Amino acid sequence: MALSASGGYVASSSLQDLGESSLPIFNVERVQLQFSISSDFVAAQVANNVLVLALSTGRILRIDLDSPADIDDIDLPKKSSEIGLIRRMFLDPSASHLIITTTLGENYYLHTQSKQPKALSRLKGVTIESIGWNPSLPTASTREILVGASDGNIYETYIEQSNEFYRREEKYLKSVYKISDGSVTGVWVDILDSRPDVRRILVASPNRLLHFAGRIGRHGQEGSGSIFTKLFETEAPTVQEGTDNSSSAPSALAISPDPPTTSLGQGLEGGTFAWLTGPGIMYGGLQSSADVSNLGIKTFNNIKAFDRLKIPASENASGRKRPIKDPIQGIALTQWHILAFVEGRIVAINRLDDRIVYDQLVLDPSQNAIGLFADQKKNTFWLFTKQEIFEIVVNDEERDVWKIMLKDQKFDAALNYARGATQKDAVATASGDFLAGKGQFLEAAAVYGKSSKPFEQVALMFIDESEQDALRKYLLTKLATLKRNFIMQRVMIASWLTEVFMTKFNNLDDTITTKAELVAQTNTAETKDELASVRSEFQDFITKYKGDLDSKTTYEIISSHGREQELLSYATAINDYNFILSYWVQRERWSEALDVLKKQTDASIYYKYSSVLMIHVPTELVDILMRHPDLNPRNLIPALLNYTKDNAGPLSQNQAARYLVFCINQLHSTDAAIHNTLISIYASHPAPSEAALLSYLSAQSSHPPPSYDADFALRLCIQHSRVQSCVHIYSLMGQYASAVSLALKHNEIDLASIVADRPADANPVLRKKLWLAVAKKVISQQGTGSIKTAIDFLKRCDLLRIEDLIPFFPDFVVIDDFKDEICAALESYSRHIDTLKTEMDESAATAESIKDDIKRLDRRYAIVEPGEGCRVCGLPLLSRQFFVFPSCQHGFHSDCLGRKVVEGSGLTTRGRIRELQASIGRGGSGVRREREVRELDALVGKECVLCNEFAIRLIEEPFISDTDNKDEWAV
Repeated sequence: MALSASGGYVASSSLQDLGESSLPIFNVERVQLQFSISSDFVAAQVANNVLVLALSTGRILRIDLDSPADIDDIDLPKKSSEIGLIRRMFLDPSASHLIITTTLGENYYLHTQSKQPKALSRLKGVTIESIGWNPSLPTASTREILVGASDGNIYETYIEQSNEFYRREEKYLKSVYKISDGSVTGVWVDILDSRPDVRRILVASPNRLLHFAGRIGRHGQEGSGSIFTKLFETEAPTVQEGTDNSSSAPSALAISPDPPTTSLGQGLEGGTFAWLTGPGIMYGGLQSSADVSNLGIKTFNNIKAFDRLKIPASENASGRKRPIKDPIQGIALTQWHILAFVEGRIVAINRLDDRIVYDQLVLDPSQNAIGLFADQKKNTFWLFTKQEIFEIVVNDEERDVWKIMLKDQKFDAALNYARGATQKDAVATASGDFLAGKGQFLEAAAVYGKSSKPFEQVALMFIDESEQDALRKYLLTKLATLKRNFIMQRVMIASWLTEVFMTKFNNLDDTITTKAELVAQTNTAETKDELASVRSEFQDFITKYKGDLDSKTTYEIISSHGREQELLSYATAINDYNFILSYWVQRERWSEALDVLKKQTDASIYYKYSSVLMIHVPTELVDILMRHPDLNPRNLIPALLNYTKDNAGPLSQNQAARYLVFCINQLHSTDAAIHNTLISIYASHPAPSEAALLSYLSAQSSHPPPSYDADFALRLCIQHSRVQSCVHIYSLMGQYASAVSLALKHNEIDLASIVADRPADANPVLRKKLWLAVAKKVISQQGTGSIKTAIDFLKRCDLLRIEDLIPFFPDFVVIDDFKDEICAALESYSRHIDTLKTEMDESAATAESIKDDIKRLDRRYAIVEPGEGCRVCGLPLLSRQFFVFPSCQHGFHSDCLGRKVVEGSGLTTRGRIRELQASIGRGGSGVRREREVRELDALVGKECVLCNEFAIRLIEEPFISDTDNKDEWAV
């Protein structure tokens, strides 16, 4: 057996009243008809919730139980005196087809959509005892069906409703088989394994049950000929003989109904059949098999018999048992029981253990029953008498199935039908005990883990039996079933499991090391495979239950066993990368440490281990750091400086500088600490070259302000004698004098010259001062013999004159050495004086011209014609105060011009105009008002609005404004 280890449960250990329902499984209820009936019932049928009743008058009532108020009242086409009373009716499981047979051998067909029974002329004279309906359950026609007759013949026919008068309902009728021992009391047809050309047929007679299985024939057109002839001719039946049966004893064949959708399962795969004979009932499962040749033998080999004598005798009126037992009069199958009608009683027999679970007297001795019927589709059961209808109500008949399965040690089936935690626990406990008794401890462990059997009892049993594997499996299963709020229990079991796993690992390792064979003759190779399997199981355990493991306890347990690989597996499972990195670092396994580090997303781990890794694997570490732009480089500075302190290699291979340059250039870091650290590395490096430092400083100066601390950088450069870098920083700070002085101090004359030119035109005085300092240094270095060379060098600055340089020459210098320079200077002064004189003459002439223009302005005028209008509003210009511009002759009313000026002026001018207009509008007199009027006129009449910049800006304005009528511009 096998029980799934998933989906555990915890239940009470009490097994009393497990799942018992207060309601009985079966109950017979009398059906109250909503209409009166004047005559007795003679036949009845029920299928698919449709009830059909035949009355002694020849009427047929068809009632849909879903809407019982709607009743179809149907009459046979002929009177009872001509055709006889209705003897029996046969209704297919879909309730689409009804066949009616009378006592005089007349047979009729009634379709569910018709109220006119049609005579079956081909079947006239045939006394129908049973019908095997087509298993596909067609609704338009019956298709091929088998009809069992009282003379032992089995006919095949195809019935289809027709409205044509001369057309028969049966397309054909053919006798396909005949039994020799009486009437055909039951026929059932089934399709095997969804193969459309294979059929199984059961044929029942009073003394024999025949099983046919085989292929059927096919014709070109449906309904054109028999399909069962081939099967009956080619296949020999498997026969189940019954005991001697009285010819008067009832015989019938019953098939279990379709399982309801709420059912947990079905008793036997494929359904169940039951054959009623005089001595009792024979029943079994409808087996299925790919090989149909021995299907009948397989089916009948598992048949069971229920003797009529097992049913208690009825009591007479005095309370005594009746000495003679009548045979069973009818049977029906439910999902798990056989319903038998005997001596006016309904008896329910459980098919699993032949136990009678229900015995209820329903009819008085004077009452006769028409029959016991089952609705195959709806799982309802009915008992009909001549005047009454009873329904056998089934209530949760599966409730005790699990008990029977458990008693028969069918634990899988019992668990399938068990309901609720209590019942499942009872099954699990019994199943575990059974397996443990057989020595199947591993299987028992999985089952015990889902039961409520005392934990210590099970655990001690496995320990006593030295079944460590079973103990491990039990603990795993138990841990899976414990609720999350059982924190202490889960932690204890998980910790114990860790110890069990470690012990198992050690045992397997010992076996491999000594190359000894295990008790079960397992060789070393197999032990290695087992070790790999257990290791995988341990990995799954710590991954799934890491929340139930106390990390400190678990580390101690695993470490105590010296299990390095399992220690790392656990640390990985709980994401304790600090432990893993510490482990590899302590063992100086740098590649493994880097492999772990590169997978991390927690920045604190990088900061913690960067110092030690930077010392031993700087290049690889920097490669990893550069792939994590989310890190804060400031936190890595201690590691970088520690690395730089002991690193005397070339600056181009300095990994700290490489990472900081990456942060600055790629991550665009502006953190002063980062920049200062890089400057510190560059400045303190023993190499004499300042190229890297100057390159960095130059790059920073192109994007002011610089991100580094200039004072800090200057101190470092001075400390480490980085002259060029100091000069650069002085220049960047604007301290050109200090820069030039430092450069000259170290005889860097070209560098000082470059710095001296940096003030440029912004501060010519400072520039000249710097160049004088450079000149002094140059002249002092050249000496008397190279005065000419010094003077040529100083020509690079256009601010220096010969007279500025003379004080720097020695007193004994001969004037001939720079005679040419003095003459050139004098000629330059003469030319400059002439230029100034010319400019003065031009300025005087310009002043005279301006005076003349001012005088002419006083005599300017403009002629305003009488009809001339304002350039803004178009009204006569002379109607009110106006402005006229003589230069362009444009005239405007004062208010119109003011409005245009306000629209086109800036915010300041506009505000001032409005302020003056408001002040003047308030009235008043005196000097202030006159001043405001003059100021307003000056602002408004400054220039013509049609000729100035305002007119140019109007080009951007549309021709049609929002206030204009756009229709006027339509073409």
